[in-house]
Amino acid sequence: MQFDCRAHLLKGQAIPALPLALTPERRWDERSQAAVIRYYIDAGAGGLAVGVHSTQFAIRDPKIGLFKAVLALARDVSRVWAGRRSPPCLIAGICGQTKQARHEAKVARGLGYHAGLLSLGAFVARPEPEIIRHCREVAREIPLVGFYLQPAAGGMVLSRDFWRRFCGIGDVVAIKIAPFNRYRTIDVVRAVLEEGRDDVALYTGNDDNIVPDLLTPFTFNGRTRFINGGLLGHWGVWTRRAVELLGQLKSDRKRGPISRRWLDKGVAITDANAAIFDPANNFAGCIPGIHEVLRRQGLFQSIACLDPHERLSKGQAEAISRVTRIYPWMIDDEFVAQNLARWLA
Repeated sequence: MQFDCRAHLLKGQAIPALPLALTPERRWDERSQAAVIRYYIDAGAGGLAVGVHSTQFAIRDPKIGLFKAVLALARDVSRVWAGRRSPPCLIAGICGQTKQARHEAKVARGLGYHAGLLSLGAFVARPEPEIIRHCREVAREIPLVGFYLQPAAGGMVLSRDFWRRFCGIGDVVAIKIAPFNRYRTIDVVRAVLEEGRDDVALYTGNDDNIVPDLLTPFTFNGRTRFINGGLLGHWGVWTRRAVELLGQLKSDRKRGPISRRWLDKGVAITDANAAIFDPANNFAGCIPGIHEVLRRQGLFQSIACLDPHERLSKGQAEAISRVTRIYPWMIDDEFVAQNLARWLA
């Protein structure tokens, strides 16, 4: 039976962004890479985002040449490991100018990926009609997950009219909302509602505001939408707890009113994210921070990145230790320890 990506995403999934496993010598560590994918599947993740920021954009560099290889391994491992269970939705990061983006989309589609998360970083300061044309061209190759990325991470400010036009593309299946800005988050949800695109899933990428995003009923002109799920770098660690969190949130928001405990949890999760993502240093230690959590659990050998200058910021390791200690309900170390040998086998 053919996998229905759109219906799957509308149900609301926890989708981690896949980090790239490297040896201390900065060689691709396929054993650890496979292990972390198995971890995500057993944790209950409803999808994988591969070739995105957490996977490191440098995998596209011809001297490194890992884009297709990493996508292929993620596909193969996830298919085999899922077995008879519902397979994860495979989402490939797509970036660059139109020629490059269409090529990456064709590669992803050829490997069996269900959708492409379209980065618009190559179009910063370009007029919105040109960007929409680009999106339409890429959508010819693969269903799209739109991506509103914060300017601090290479994104740009996009108008509500842009998102209305984007929703006019039939092959849009979802939008990842990650501007780290409440005004702009509302712009996207409002645009989707105004265009009547009930078939477009909404996913938070606002790592600084995960719980409030998922709790909020967005109502405009008498119509209401919740953000369906999350596609997050933050959910690349402690994934078992993230899946449980999303399930509890989806259940509780149907009943309402929302308990104050969710607000307390939301603050704690943002505090933990600050330790991992390193906003104190303009997110310089973001990727090494993710690696450090996985290294401590035994899933990664090292925290190495392709860029040797990417490393933990001063005090970041201590910050991760602090949040690990004070928020034990957020940590899935026991789950990992019970299964690690099997995942690494």
